[in-house]
Amino acid sequence: MSTENMMSIVDPKEYSKAKEEAAQSAGVYVHTFQPPFSYCGKTYDKLTFRFDRLTGADSLAVEDELQALGKAVIVPIFSGQYLTRISARACQERIDFMAFKAMPIRDYNQIRSHARSFFLASELSRETEASG
Repeated sequence: MSTENMMSIVDPKEYSKAKEEAAQSAGVYVHTFQPPFSYCGKTYDKLTFRFDRLTGADSLAVEDELQALGKAVIVPIFSGQYLTRISARACQERIDFMAFKAMPIRDYNQIRSHARSFFLASELSRETEASG
């Protein structure tokens, strides 16, 4: 989706913030919990997300999951449902999507924001290459 099309769907302030974060985005994100996060009997001090190892199949599988649940995804990089499910797939520690629902909101938001930044950065680099 082009930047112009994206801007007509999302809040311009939110898009600008995500664009700034994207400039600093990397394919690997290590999230440190303070205090440690416990889920299903396991405690996590940190989680490592390898967004750079995701494939098109991962994205399509998440879209299929959401469609089966009746949840429409208009712009995946601004969908919390999409971003947390794709983050679960990128997580090296093999957590499931439900773990995100149990996380403190601060941690959830930081992880979701890094996922968004990664995808926005890849979209922006594609547009830059096309125009250059």
